[in-house]
This record gives sequence, structure tokens and C-alpha cells, in this order.
Amino acid sequence: MDDGGWNCERTRGPTEHGSFHTTISTLDSFLEYERTGGALSVANAAQRGRDFFLAHRLYRSHRTGEVSNPAFSKFPFPPQWHFDVMRGLEHFAAVGAPRDERLGDAVEVIRRAQRKDGTWPGYTAYAGRTWFRMEPAGPSRWNTLRALRVLRWWEGEAR
Repeated sequence: MDDGGWNCERTRGPTEHGSFHTTISTLDSFLEYERTGGALSVANAAQRGRDFFLAHRLYRSHRTGEVSNPAFSKFPFPPQWHFDVMRGLEHFAAVGAPRDERLGDAVEVIRRAQRKDGTWPGYTAYAGRTWFRMEPAGPSRWNTLRALRVLRWWEGEAR
């Protein structure tokens, strides 16, 4: 789309704005395509998608600066097709993106979610059929791992 994002609803009628959900799914797909030796270059399209997120400070309205969706600050695991700040930051870390202060607020969302015992919480799973639970209620080993990876990248230790 003109704003650099993607929107799966575009085929259902006119829309002028990329979707956070569709854009992160597309970026993750591009990353995997590049990792597996895809023949076509997707670098420019992927950068435009990352620029879409940077223009939104990852999860905010580019018009008002308000949080676009409060659910973006919670990060159930697995994320499925949903966007959240953890998933967005994981993408930037996975591509080795340079630290950009426009992501700083989203990093603080991750930091503030840390529990006193040093772990990160699990969140209520998304609606729909669940074939098996990834982990019991309480502290989340998966989210703790994900958060530590993101913070290591942000703090410059992962490179």
C-alpha cells in the first residue's frame, strides 16, 4: 500500500491504510524467504514495511500518537497472525536492524511487563480452537525468552 504496509482486507474493498497484523506477517514471510535463498529481491518492500512500523512507533496511530490497539501491549504465545509489540520488536531484532529511537516506547512496554521475579507473564490466548497449551498459567518461559532476546538486541549485545 502507499503507506508501506499491507492489508489483507484490501481485496474486499477500498482501504487506505496498512494493517499491523498483515504487515508483520508479510515481513516475517519476507525474512524467511530471504533466509531460504529466495531468487527475487524483497529487500526494498521489506524496508518499506519496516518504515511503516517506524512511522507508527511500532504500535501507535501515525495521526494521533495514541496506542492503536491496547491488545498490542500484550503478547500471548504463540502470536498466530496477530501483531503485538513483542512480535514487532522480534522482527527488527531478527533482521539486525539498527537501534531506532522510534521503537523506544515499545521496548519500554516490554520492560514494564517484567515481573518482580525477573520473568515475563503469559497472556490469555487468542480466541479459537487450541489443540494444546504451550505452557501452564503463570510466568511464561516463552515470553521471558522472547523478551530477553529483544532486550539483548536493543542494548546492542546480540551483534
